[in-house]
Order: sequence, then structure tokens, then C-alpha cells
Amino acid sequence: MPVRIRHGLAVTLAVLVGCSTDRSFDRSSQTSPEATTAPVTVAQRPAGPREDVPSALENPTADGLPTPLVDPVEIISGGPPPDGIPPIDEPRFLPTDEVSFLADDEPVLALEIGGEARAYPVQVLIWHEIVNDTVAGVPVSVTYCPLCNTAVAIDRRVGERVLSFGTSGSLYRSALVMYDRQTESLWSHFTGRAIAGVLTGTELDTHPVATVSWADWRDAHPDGLVLSRDTGHDRDYGTNPYPGYDDVDTPPFLFDGEVDGRLAAKTRVVGTGLDTGPTAIRLDALLDQGVVAFDLDGQPTVVWALPGTASALDAGEIVEGRDVGATGVFRATHDGRVLTFDRVDDGFVDGQTASRWDLFGTAVDGPLAGTRLEPVEHVDTFWFAWAAFAPDTDVLP
Repeated sequence: MPVRIRHGLAVTLAVLVGCSTDRSFDRSSQTSPEATTAPVTVAQRPAGPREDVPSALENPTADGLPTPLVDPVEIISGGPPPDGIPPIDEPRFLPTDEVSFLADDEPVLALEIGGEARAYPVQVLIWHEIVNDTVAGVPVSVTYCPLCNTAVAIDRRVGERVLSFGTSGSLYRSALVMYDRQTESLWSHFTGRAIAGVLTGTELDTHPVATVSWADWRDAHPDGLVLSRDTGHDRDYGTNPYPGYDDVDTPPFLFDGEVDGRLAAKTRVVGTGLDTGPTAIRLDALLDQGVVAFDLDGQPTVVWALPGTASALDAGEIVEGRDVGATGVFRATHDGRVLTFDRVDDGFVDGQTASRWDLFGTAVDGPLAGTRLEPVEHVDTFWFAWAAFAPDTDVLP
């Protein structure tokens, strides 16, 4: 039974907040104004055809399938049918200087592969959750789960296969469960691992992706490409279908696991080292300090944050969301020397050469200008989700 919850004077269906089929309704009265320049369609690596194998999408324990990696009881319906939240399979892009629909502090997902930089506005991803794309010849799925507030970029190749991903309509630990259209195996978006189906146990490569402000990404990537709102779907892009979900005092949607009591469930954290040395950095403390240095996998690592990025999950209009900042995680070494950093007004300065660095780990001024730090994969996420997938995590500071 849908439960009604209040947000200001508006009354919103909880099923809408919970990724229900309401999110796939056609909103024909909505328009998605773009710049006058026609979007660019980028060539895709073709995905393979549907294979003649049992479907975990229909039944994770069907005859002929391996034992799922997780208890099938924990794979629960979030409301919609498969692809009821429609992924974007034919993404179109705009040059950076032709984008007119983003405010400076709106969040975008930043991805760079092989020197090609792309931004995926969260105002679009929040309605679609998956973009099947090809960047620098690499087939990837850029994914965003509003319920656990996590973005991950996943390589779609498995051996000779090129997969195409859709939304299954199910959740695991309140996080998006994807399915591939070739074998209809189920995948955890959070880990990039197949949890049920013929590909059970397969783990896909991932690429570093960060949630940053439009202004910071635009200034650093003037020649980049930005996902267009020309998606083939009518959605109220720019609005948040989960108003108030960012409230730390409200419970996660459909999460029935135990919450690690070290932090409140929806405390924002930066999670890194998921499979090697899981570490969660509290975002509130990080924003206050600017920089936190630590060892990850035995290597000096730095995580930093700049204010100026709006939460997509706070206000009814994304641009009105509270400032939650943007983060980056990098190896803190250059030519064998460990660098230390402090935050300044518009970036970061290292204590060894006084070079100035931007949010993306590039030295933009000083003796090391043009140098790039090695990015470390991380997620900006809620504590309950990170602790559920990495229960042995350390917490900093």
C-alpha cells in the first residue's frame, strides 16, 4: 500500500521516492530545453544478442543457474518492472560551451577515459539511473542509485561479450540491481559483481567517477562532452523526485539490514578501497578540514573536498539543494616523493613545491603545472550502504 509523506505543502507518494513505476509515467507537459546546437550522437560498441540461457531476472534460483552470491530473499522489489525506470541506451551529448540548462552548483558525474572527458548531469541520471555509453572505445555503463546516493562507472565487457544493462526493478541492500540483456544475470551496481544468473561471480572493471559541480567540471574540461536532456523520454529534468531524502534523520528506503552504529544511517561519507582496505571518510569533517591524508593499500593517499556542489536529494528543485561539496581521492606521490596538501579558496596547494591543484588532481599552476595525480576509485555515498557492502571499514577522521 503506498504511503503518503509530506514535503512542505506538497504530498508525494512514497512509491515515487522508492523508484516505483510512477517514475516511468509519461509527463507530456514537461519540456527539456536544450541549447540551439543539435546534440552529438557518439558511436557505440554494439552489445551482443540475447543468449539462450536461463533468466535470473525471472527467477534467480531457476534450474540450470549457479547458486546466487547472496540470499535471494535479500533481492527485493523496489516497485517498478524491469526497465520501468528506463535506462539511456542511445546517449546524446552537447559540447561544454553549448550547455544552457545547468546551474553552476548543480551536480554532474565526471568520467574520463583515454583522455575523453564526459559529464553526466545528475538531474538526468536521477530519472534513468543507467547510461549505456562508449567512451574512448571503451563500453561503459554510468550508473547512479538515488536510494544509496552512489555513482559507479562499470566496464561492460566480459571476455568477448559486450553487455548492455537495464534496471531490474529490484534492490539489494537498498541499492540498484541491474540486469544484462544478454544473459539476464543480476548485478549489484555498488560492486559491479554479478550476484545471480549464469554470470554469477563475474566482477566487472570499474573506472573512477566523481560527483562534482557543473562549474568545476566545465572550467576544467572546456572541450568535454555533456549528456543531453534529449533522451527520448519526457521527464521533469531539474526536479528531484526524492525531496527530503537527504535528511540524515530519515530512514533509508527498503533497507532491512542492521546499520553500523558508528554513524547515522544516511551520514554522507566518501568510501574507497572497497575490496582492499575499505575506508570511509566523513564528509562533514572532510569539508571542514579540506584535506585528509591516509594510507590505502600501503600507499600514501589524499582525499579532499571543495564546497559548491548542491545535493540532488534535498530540495524539490535540484539547484536549490544544500551544499554538500565535491570530493576527490588520489595517490599523494609524484616522482617517488610524497606530497602534502592544504585547501585554499579555489583548490589545493602542496607543501613541497607550492603548486596549485584543482579538484580533479591536476596541477594548474606552479613548478608541477600539468602534472596529474593518479585517481583512486571512490564513491560519495550514504553510510548505511557503504557499511553494508564493506562492514570491516575504517572510519576517518
